[in-house]
Amino acid sequence: MPRRARQAPGGLVYHVLNRAVGRMQMFRKDADYLAFERVMLQALDRHPVPLLGYCLMPNHWHLVLWPTADGDLSRFMFWMTMTHTQRWRHARKLVGLGPLYQGRFKAFPIQDDRHLLVALRYVERNPLRAGLVKRAEDWQHSSLHARTQSDSGIGKRLAPWPIEMPPKYLELVNAPQTAAEEEAIRTCVKRSRPLGTPAWRDRMIDRLNLQSSLRAAHRPTGSTVKGRANPVADR
Repeated sequence: MPRRARQAPGGLVYHVLNRAVGRMQMFRKDADYLAFERVMLQALDRHPVPLLGYCLMPNHWHLVLWPTADGDLSRFMFWMTMTHTQRWRHARKLVGLGPLYQGRFKAFPIQDDRHLLVALRYVERNPLRAGLVKRAEDWQHSSLHARTQSDSGIGKRLAPWPIEMPPKYLELVNAPQTAAEEEAIRTCVKRSRPLGTPAWRDRMIDRLNLQSSLRAAHRPTGSTVKGRANPVADR
């Protein structure tokens, strides 16, 4: 059965994620992270998409992208992941020996209000949450670190946000997020569910034909999901 075409119209902000197959560690040393970042910069040159934030972790990565036109997200992601996969295989002499990624990238749209701030904090504090660093900005392969370095090539390529950055954003990222915020992001990743107020979320679901994102696994008989309180919106 052919895969359904991904709908990712321009003008929306997206949280994009992919993992190595079998949760394999694809980044083992600094050179591996730097190689991915070079590919990401080249992808931005070939298929310009505003990059709002990113974080590379040992076996997966997160991007926050704001494509302008319809199809921009897919073109950018296709070139970046295909090129990274080819170079990763060649560097290890593993050409033709199976996939690098677990499948197509996952993506969900984010309302450009405080929900976007929640998503960016989640992405940029990932290394801190995983116990890899004591301060989120110490993780060198993220937009948070890149923003603090005046000579960072990636830092210069980061696009302005469509929302205002809080004046004490660094302290905010290093502060714990609520369990509800973290669970809301994880649910959106798993289900490709839009992140926003209930009204905005439902509009996006209808617009992008994402009704399946509301079907919770093992949902009790007779329960309803649509219209359920959003833990980020209603907190």
